[in-house]
Amino acid sequence: MSHVGDASTLPVTWWKSSRSDSGAQCVECGIVSEGAVAVRDSKVPEGPALLFTRGQLSAFVSAVVSGRFGGLE
Repeated sequence: MSHVGDASTLPVTWWKSSRSDSGAQCVECGIVSEGAVAVRDSKVPEGPALLFTRGQLSAFVSAVVSGRFGGLE
């Protein structure tokens, strides 16, 4: 995993989950390349973004779903 300081500089189209609403605490994703996905805070488009390989993102989401990082509140 790596990061960029200003996510708005990435040449991607960002999207949010269909379960998100306009006031929710959301993240957005964008496909950077065939093997890389960027993730940013939807409320701070010029803020940093994490860059994951597809495998890393899959492993991260699986860990969150399984509760590995504690309860979601």
